[in-house]
Amino acid sequence: MTDVGSSIDPSKPSIARVYDYLLGGKDNYAVDRQVGDVFKRDLPGSVAIAFANRQALTRAVEMIATTTGIRQFIDLGSGLPTANNVHQVAQQHAPDSRVVYVDIDPQVLVHGRALLEENDRTRVVPVDVRNPEGVHTHPDTLELIDFDRPVAVMFSAILHHVNDEEDPAGIVRYWRDHVAPGSYFFVSHFRSGNNTETAEAERVLQETFGRGRWRTDEEIEALLNGLEILDPGIVPASLWRPVVADSPWSSSGERDLTVWERLIAAGLARKA
Repeated sequence: MTDVGSSIDPSKPSIARVYDYLLGGKDNYAVDRQVGDVFKRDLPGSVAIAFANRQALTRAVEMIATTTGIRQFIDLGSGLPTANNVHQVAQQHAPDSRVVYVDIDPQVLVHGRALLEENDRTRVVPVDVRNPEGVHTHPDTLELIDFDRPVAVMFSAILHHVNDEEDPAGIVRYWRDHVAPGSYFFVSHFRSGNNTETAEAERVLQETFGRGRWRTDEEIEALLNGLEILDPGIVPASLWRPVVADSPWSSSGERDLTVWERLIAAGLARKA
């Protein structure tokens, strides 16, 4: 996370740009690639976390757009555009879908403005996700989102960048209390494996950005307190409603995961 309104600084790494690099994007600088290469070189296999997360997000958006009737999405901490952005997936299945992207990374905002030029059903709100009131009451949010109707609130790979003292549960609780019944909440989150891989990855992020918190399944579930967690619950992202044809499966019918794929969890919840 960076300060709202700050300019792009190619001398300092950005979480969004490092993530872009790990996904094979080109919107990053040498300083971002240096951090990303720590994962690629010293933590081989860790790039699977980024891909497993993105694929789970895509499946969640498709499921919401095709089965719930929801046509409005808020993507909190959206990051840099990649293939299969929320609005692209949602509008592929429901062309009238509207999406508010929320981020404060300067480079994300530059790309977001370009996004606005090509799609009038999207908005980019430059407010810190740790300020949910600011996001909720922002004019661009209110222009696009009708809070009297159900909303899909997407916490894709963002709450693990909110440290404990910044009250991530309070952020989710705010949105739970300010959206209509029938709203959906998608969460993906670094999943503690109680192993050396978890400890080393957490150390790299904390030393670089001062944030990056691995949590247990129980801690992630607690973030969704007061919501109905839908099947299959909080599980490794690759196991969250997978497309079987696209994944290697064991003879027992259960997905064989690497240790790294087990370090990102996903879940979907609903407000009754």
